[in-house]
Amino acid sequence: MSQPKRRSDEQELLKKIRTLPPERVTEVEDFVDFLRQRDEEQQLTQAASRLSEVAFARIWESPDDADYDRL
Repeated sequence: MSQPKRRSDEQELLKKIRTLPPERVTEVEDFVDFLRQRDEEQQLTQAASRLSEVAFARIWESPDDADYDRL
């Protein structure tokens, strides 16, 4: 996303948030926190998967595993 477009989007979002009552702003903040946490968890899951690929490759690519592949 280009910088001017993003800034415009941010400004529009801030305008909308400013029109909300305080309790709704709290809900928006909670939702943003939820989204950030979900993204962080997905990144951790992906990182753990990448780290485990090497260990599992030894198991998956073994002659013993090849027998199961033929079933």
